[in-house]
Amino acid sequence: MRYVYQTDKGKVRELNEDAVAVFPGDTGLLAVVADGMGGHKAGDVASNLTIEQFEKLWSNVDSPINEIDTQKWLTDSIKQVNNIVYEKAQAEDAYQGMGTTVVAAICTERELTVAHIGDSRAYLFNQTNWKQVTNDHSLVGELVRTGQLSEEDAQVHPKRNMILKALGTEFDLAPDIYRSDWNDFEQLLICSDGLTNKISDEELHELILTTPKEDISQTLIDIANERGGEDNITLTIISHQEKVGESSC
Repeated sequence: MRYVYQTDKGKVRELNEDAVAVFPGDTGLLAVVADGMGGHKAGDVASNLTIEQFEKLWSNVDSPINEIDTQKWLTDSIKQVNNIVYEKAQAEDAYQGMGTTVVAAICTERELTVAHIGDSRAYLFNQTNWKQVTNDHSLVGELVRTGQLSEEDAQVHPKRNMILKALGTEFDLAPDIYRSDWNDFEQLLICSDGLTNKISDEELHELILTTPKEDISQTLIDIANERGGEDNITLTIISHQEKVGESSC
């Protein structure tokens, strides 16, 4: 496997409240994207605290990655990180109400497991198709799922940024889980909504297929910024069919 990751504060925000990291292991890797919220600097605290805690938990894994129960590990880890963020938000007035989205994926040569809370997304891509493997925990996401709103209308809905579920906003919050063999898919994209609000799924598929791998993260960020860049923009792409390589950030 090979991976790249990058984050950018965009053209409007003064602060980057997104955070991203990829942690390699002996037989796979862990990738995490978090999009913080909660007022001045609090979102930044929530997202970075999430990454820091995942790094600690990952460093304590003492079995080969392909031998652990990835679904249980991600569920337990997200609950633990959630409670740490929640307790910090409750303990300090400046951080009250803070939270963050999170998408965390464990990828091995054989399979991938994705856990998420919020409206940051994960997609699988191959040469001919793509699949979104997370469901947005947002107002418009729920309206789309229940047939009350089209995908097109969701893109311009005035409450499209209203999140219904976020890490750190209540105790013992559990993630949604997606688990699968790689099958025919070749690449996993995890990203914050600063990217998907500016680039359609069809465009993402085409760009990931046609852009040189060393340029893809900056290319996607540049396009999102050219189209307004009102939000922070963060992504990581894991390519399954290549050996693990150096990251970019």
